[in-house]
Amino acid sequence: MIILGIDPGSRCTGYGLIDNQPGRIKYLHSGFFKIQGENLAQRLGKIYQHIDELIRQYQPQQMGIEKVFMHRNADSALKLGQARGVAICAGHLAGLEIAEYAPREIKQAIVGSGAASKEQVQHMVKHLLGLRGSLQVDESDGLAIAICHAQYYATQQKTGLDITLLKRRRSVRR
Repeated sequence: MIILGIDPGSRCTGYGLIDNQPGRIKYLHSGFFKIQGENLAQRLGKIYQHIDELIRQYQPQQMGIEKVFMHRNADSALKLGQARGVAICAGHLAGLEIAEYAPREIKQAIVGSGAASKEQVQHMVKHLLGLRGSLQVDESDGLAIAICHAQYYATQQKTGLDITLLKRRRSVRR
């Protein structure tokens, strides 16, 4: 099963694609696209086009996306929310199952600590996927989201519980 992980942003969106097989996660592709100098509507349209092209090319069945975290700047938070909405819309229209993950959940799933640094996440993503060389932060975040989703999906398959129910129960225990 191919999973697309999306780290949304109105100016830079990271993504990662993995093939999730029983007991094995295989790296397929990752990257990011920067969109600058255009108005918000044009940037959102380009985000949709890029994600739609990734979906057409790699044909993932599922998508994980990072939830919005609170920004100090309300305008930035709104733009981030709009970029997320466009990405979710692209996935939904392509028929993908979509799950959302908070930044702390992603870090916990990848590193074992919800307070992990970006560098720690990058290091573990490379280790888990057997990658050499450097990854840009946005693409390693996209891959981390895809891996996080693969872990939740594996748990769902073993337990028969809905992913959203698993996440809700997990957050209640804290």
